[in-house]
Amino acid sequence: MSNLRVITGKAKGHPLRMVPGNITRPITDRVKESLFNIIAADIQNATMLDMFAGTGSVGIEALSRGAQFVRFVDRHNAAIKTIRANLESTGLSDRADVLRRDAFAVLEQDVDRAFDYIYIAPPQYKEIWKRALKAIDAHLEWLREYAWVIVQIDPLEYEEMMLKNLREFEKRRYGSTLLVFYIIPP
Repeated sequence: MSNLRVITGKAKGHPLRMVPGNITRPITDRVKESLFNIIAADIQNATMLDMFAGTGSVGIEALSRGAQFVRFVDRHNAAIKTIRANLESTGLSDRADVLRRDAFAVLEQDVDRAFDYIYIAPPQYKEIWKRALKAIDAHLEWLREYAWVIVQIDPLEYEEMMLKNLREFEKRRYGSTLLVFYIIPP
């Protein structure tokens, strides 16, 4: 994939670096634009936890569109360096926190902040998305009231999940990418 960029907002059109190698699968502009068309009305002043952040493209797009704060989590050093470089070059570092940690270790730690959105885009075909979703379902303190958990997976990975607290309320397919949306029902 080439020409990874910020689509709109403060850093509109700004190119983003790719993570060297093949440890990430960056979101396409089409999927990212569709995602932000869905959450656009609520991203202003929102907080996001970008799990398995890779290039940081989703969280950086959120910041560019007015999110108050984004925490990026990835365990790969190359991804962390890329996220930090992308934040620095877009001028959005001041509203971000970048953690080089295992996502599951982060989800098991004491909660220091609740989020409006948690974005999960883990390595494919390893059922990591299900493990992450179950961890969040068991630790709802990571979520603010009316928060959304959004999972990005290959459609072939999808299966309906029976969770204690979270409920799927929408899924959207864009070619070989599926976005699945979860909330805590009222």
